[in-house]
This record gives sequence, structure tokens and C-alpha cells, in this order.
Amino acid sequence: MATLYRCTTPTNWLCPCGRVARALARDGIEFQEVEVPQRRSRRPEVEALTGQRRVPVLVIDGEIICDSRRIVEHLEFRRATSADPPPTSSTAR
Repeated sequence: MATLYRCTTPTNWLCPCGRVARALARDGIEFQEVEVPQRRSRRPEVEALTGQRRVPVLVIDGEIICDSRRIVEHLEFRRATSADPPPTSSTAR
């Protein structure tokens, strides 16, 4: 199961953390959310994981990924590589 460290914004439409949560839900990936305080100085768990205090941070399959853009790109890559390749036609002439 993945873990998403995110801010306390109450909706998934107002912040980068919500963008990641929507991408995880779209891909059907089960995850737990860990809401961290708005003040960056009060995020020791995030700093311990990444060396910085910004969210979102995703922990998935032993990987720690920060920055919403990088996380979404990683999820898109996972989806593309896990999808079945299109069937090849044996009747090609």
C-alpha cells in the first residue's frame, strides 16, 4: 500500500497534493493519507524521509518520490508499463 504525505487542504482540487490523490484514485492504487501541518517547520516526518519539508511526498513500493509533477509522471509510467501490449496481428501482409 502506498502512503501519501499531504497538506490539510480539505479538497483535492486546490493543491498539488490533491492532484496526486486524484491520480492515485484514477489508477486504482490503494493508499493511506498522512496529513501534515501547514507550517513547514512542523513536518519532521517529511524531512526525515526526503531531507526537505515540502509536500506531497509519495512512498510506494519502497520508493520515496516528492514533487507532484514527478509523482504523477511516475504513476503514468507505472500505468504504461503495466498495461498489456496491444495484440499483434499474425495476418499482416
